[in-house]
Amino acid sequence: MIRVAAVGDIHLAPDSRGLLRPAWETLGDRADMLLLAGDLTRHGTVEEAEVVADEIKGLPVPVVAVLGNHDYHSDLQDEVTGLLERAGATVLEGEGTVLDVGGTKVGIAGTKGFGGGFAGRSAGEFGEPEMRSFVRYSRRCAADLARSLLDLREQGCEVLIALTHFSPVPDTLAGEPPEIYPFLGTYLLAEAVDEAEADLAVHGHAHMGTEHGMTAGGVKVRNVAQPVIGHAFALYHVPVGARIDVPSVG
Repeated sequence: MIRVAAVGDIHLAPDSRGLLRPAWETLGDRADMLLLAGDLTRHGTVEEAEVVADEIKGLPVPVVAVLGNHDYHSDLQDEVTGLLERAGATVLEGEGTVLDVGGTKVGIAGTKGFGGGFAGRSAGEFGEPEMRSFVRYSRRCAADLARSLLDLREQGCEVLIALTHFSPVPDTLAGEPPEIYPFLGTYLLAEAVDEAEADLAVHGHAHMGTEHGMTAGGVKVRNVAQPVIGHAFALYHVPVGARIDVPSVG
């Protein structure tokens, strides 16, 4: 079993310094990695990112992260990424990374992702330049995720995990107003996950959503936004070579 701890939407700032560190320090006995599913800060400032960096520095497990829309708000996403990487995290955007977990190669591909909606109710690349740009960006994020997952598969990874901020499925948005679904995710991310036959997809962003979902291809999807899971992290056990998981919460 590969033990995956994950959380998103922690929205740290100077007034929440040290909030999650005590729980995360216990991960050495409980998990093989910590995945951070974006919106790690409130407004994407350097000061907020420094708080996140202090929380993850020296943790007993590898930390892999993607940024969220809040982390882009101040147009300092490169600075935020740099601070997290200097603290020891691997920050992904259209890329993949491989972890060796007891001799098992675990591949994690990540992108923030973007909106656009879901089958039958999605935006099209048509009309004003602004709309075409919106949809192109969403398509590019999904294409990068698909390419990264397939590359990891070719590298011999026995477990594949997709890490995003925006949701790949509407299932995990249940509880959010239906009118904002197009701004919470896109089916294009699910197509990328299914194409590579990933074992698990993890996302955040939907604070009022639902934890459990599934792609059309049968990949388990988990919304780990902290307001949803209600803990410092959720813990999922992913069997090597099987696309099922047994969730528990910590």
